[in-house]
Amino acid sequence: MKSPNKYHYKKLAEFCETMFNRAGVHLEKAKIVAQSLVEADLRGVDSHGVVRTSIYLKRIEEKMIDPNAMISVENEAESIAVVNGGNNFGALVGDKALRVSMQKAKATGIGIVGAKHSNHFGTGAYYALRAVKEELIILVMSNASQTMPPTGGVRPFLGTNPLAVGVPCGKYDPFILDMATSVVARGKIIVADQKEEKIPLGWAVDRHGKPTTSAKEALEGAVLPLGGAKGYGISMFIDILSGVLTGAGFGKYVRNMYEDWEFPQNVGHFFITIDVNRFMDIQIFKERMDMYMDDIKSEPRADGVHEILIPGEIEKRLSEKRKKEGIELPFKVEEELRNLGLKYDLDISKASIQNVKESEGV
Repeated sequence: MKSPNKYHYKKLAEFCETMFNRAGVHLEKAKIVAQSLVEADLRGVDSHGVVRTSIYLKRIEEKMIDPNAMISVENEAESIAVVNGGNNFGALVGDKALRVSMQKAKATGIGIVGAKHSNHFGTGAYYALRAVKEELIILVMSNASQTMPPTGGVRPFLGTNPLAVGVPCGKYDPFILDMATSVVARGKIIVADQKEEKIPLGWAVDRHGKPTTSAKEALEGAVLPLGGAKGYGISMFIDILSGVLTGAGFGKYVRNMYEDWEFPQNVGHFFITIDVNRFMDIQIFKERMDMYMDDIKSEPRADGVHEILIPGEIEKRLSEKRKKEGIELPFKVEEELRNLGLKYDLDISKASIQNVKESEGV
């Protein structure tokens, strides 16, 4: 059986940004959206990577995303603000909210920014990584459309509402926790369905509320909360901050990106950014974080465990590997991008690792 092709991350990003640009997105904005997708693929979060390109483009065509909408700042105070995305790309709304949040954190010690009238904004790690480069601690949250039942329920009501945390370190890579409040992100089930693979028991239930290993049945049903009632409660909390508090949609009022073609999504996000220097000198903090990491790494290991890992390490190592070896795309995603490329007069094969090496004479 033929192995999937691998693609150079920079060329893949250029391919996607050119497509978005030819679909009517300003080039600089198209670049941000494309980079957010490829960053997800690099870190192994394929469910939030270039697999989303086609649905983004379709929502532009159906006027469910307005790539030219003004993103404005409302209800601004010293440390707080609300960003009105105007139904622009989630990655652009998130980018604006992040920048406002970091600016306020550096000025006052903390920046708390909510966002409304947004769309799917990619992975939380995309924003967390940028904040830790500025030596800030960050918490990023977002709500999502209904894919998860409340504990005791059967039909979807909550989103898989993700939480990401970023903390700068010294000799260690930053602590990056990026997680859904479901057992698994629904996007992974979408990828499994595209690959025609089964999913592990315990990930999801079918539309009748019964456990299933079929990705197709799971997509018709619901994913399950992480840790049962605890994940359900955390998902509600994120929905309250990201949706109820900001003025965005919440619960059943967040529209489904794949199924609702009548109304915009109105996704909400929530950013909390903290200036470490308001607590102690950043270098002292980094030394303390390194000590903390050293202590965890030196803990006794269970049989068969080679290394105790820190949140974010697996993704960082995979990112470095994929930058060198390329990003492998499932056949269905590759075909989808190839067909989209034909529509926008682009050739996805030019982004393959093999062709890039040949063009560079490697």
